[in-house]
Amino acid sequence: MRKIALVIAAAAAFAGCDKKPADEPVSQSSVEVVAAVDETAGGEVTAEDAKAFLQDAQGRLEKMAEELSHASWLASTYINTDSQYVEALASERFTTMAVELANEAARFDGLDLDAETRRQLTMLKQGLVLPAPKDPQLTAELAQIGSKLQGMYGAGKFCSGEGDSEKCYTLTEMGRLMAESRDPELLKELWVGWREVSPPMKPLYQRQVEIANAGAQELGYDNLSEMWRSKYDMDPDAFAADMDVQWNKVKPLYEALHCHVRARLNERYGDEVVPPNGKIPAHLLGNMWAQEWGNIYDVVKDEDMEAPYDLTELVVESGMDEKDMVKVGERFFTSLGFKPLPETFWQRSQFTQPRDRDVVCHASAWNMDGQDDIRIKMCIQKTADDFITIHHELGHNFYQRIYKDQPFLYKEGANDGFHEAVGDAIALSITPKYLQQIDLMDDEPDESKDIGFLMRQALDKIAFLPFGLMVDKWRWKVFSGEVEPEGYNKAWWQLREEYQGVEAPVQRSEADFDPGAKYHIPGNTPYARYFLARIQQFQFHRALCDAAGETGPLHRCSIYGNDAAGEKLRNMLAMGASKPWPDAMEALTGQRELDASAIIDYFQPLMAYLDEQNQGRQCGWE
Repeated sequence: MRKIALVIAAAAAFAGCDKKPADEPVSQSSVEVVAAVDETAGGEVTAEDAKAFLQDAQGRLEKMAEELSHASWLASTYINTDSQYVEALASERFTTMAVELANEAARFDGLDLDAETRRQLTMLKQGLVLPAPKDPQLTAELAQIGSKLQGMYGAGKFCSGEGDSEKCYTLTEMGRLMAESRDPELLKELWVGWREVSPPMKPLYQRQVEIANAGAQELGYDNLSEMWRSKYDMDPDAFAADMDVQWNKVKPLYEALHCHVRARLNERYGDEVVPPNGKIPAHLLGNMWAQEWGNIYDVVKDEDMEAPYDLTELVVESGMDEKDMVKVGERFFTSLGFKPLPETFWQRSQFTQPRDRDVVCHASAWNMDGQDDIRIKMCIQKTADDFITIHHELGHNFYQRIYKDQPFLYKEGANDGFHEAVGDAIALSITPKYLQQIDLMDDEPDESKDIGFLMRQALDKIAFLPFGLMVDKWRWKVFSGEVEPEGYNKAWWQLREEYQGVEAPVQRSEADFDPGAKYHIPGNTPYARYFLARIQQFQFHRALCDAAGETGPLHRCSIYGNDAAGEKLRNMLAMGASKPWPDAMEALTGQRELDASAIIDYFQPLMAYLDEQNQGRQCGWE
């Protein structure tokens, strides 16, 4: 979910505008500050110079980020030519400044500095996703490539048939059909058709990697892979190794789920479409990228597997309107000791789709000024999904507000997975106990139908884990040169087959560029954060439930109204990014490392069910 944050990382989110640079602010820039330092000190810089540079840089970034936030809000809530133009100009100004400051921060690499100053300089450099080299021609080329790649993806569609019978599908339309259709031939046609958008991206992507690697080297990194993996307060190789450690903890649960899903798909489609053993064809899992499988719950569930309640029905029957749904979400946080949302939140947020203009309806949480101007942007429907999403998005907002007194560079989550994990952890507390506490349900149902709920959760949250891991594993190999351009597609499918146990429904070759069919590749959005968030949310949930004194099944725990859990959560969130993420993790959980065992605890009843179902089946894949 998109989140506007007043941090240097915003440069990545808004990079790629292909316009002439806007004029710089009239005030003295950080480049001028450093130039003056060099001139007065005979080319030598000192620790005091570094602190002066940071103070100036953060002031400039904060001012420009606020401008960009308002321009972006306007572009999302009043979609027209003028608002898009204003956002593009603000985006380019911010991006240009971010690149400039990141390169200037590297001038202090050789100094002996205190930990706080060194941390902020490092964050300034690492905030860039695709660092541009100092060569202005390469910088311009990098921006142009980014714009072209995103344009190619955004304009992508698939057309089938000829003449009057031709039918063209947008990705949204294809996604809906992938979710709802059970016709394997149509699903295969859509799967192959969408991937026609990406082969032209390959030479552009290859060149983009070359230029960004040069930029990373100018900042002191061997390559972009090392730079991306260095953003987690630990050795980059150690971070990559820990990702595998966490994966191996949940791999048995994934393999059990994979085995059961494959068996049910085989029963549905037969041996010719889904072999009883081996890998699952990727087009049959209800999602264009086979990254989440919840859309095939109807195929996977038992005949008598029913949800214990219908949350959409409960929301509708309550008589709540859209704003009331947000008020309910706010009460969750105030019950934990958070301050109520400011009045401006209710005045300036977008809760419903306006009738008089086009808007972006995709749910997102916004931090406009780094202080109290926080908002959500949604087109709320009275559904279970939107009720849960509101709680998630407010998790971002309360996080943003509670760290507002931190320095600019620290106004962010402890690592890039924390923000999503906090919102998701809150959403895990939407349980029958909570629904009864807020009078949406009269009686808390017993546990007899919990397996259906856990199955539906696992088809999305557990099925996603190997995909969340392998996307950046592929990029790390590409950035480091371990995978050359002539092996891009082969490496992609080797990782998908190894980690996910899925395979392409048709033969693929290096004439294809299947990574480009996933937005985050041409959009250059790091993906490890999503894997981290899936691990961290359960770790947070378990710790908060322990603090609340909950002793029942983890999937039935809600921390609503618990002072002890609220205090732990508030203390951790208030840290922002001011400390290495293990410090923030320890403040909440008592642990200084990731621990995926919380996922196993949460899904333990489902694991027992899957083990029983899989008796006599040959699980795993070659």
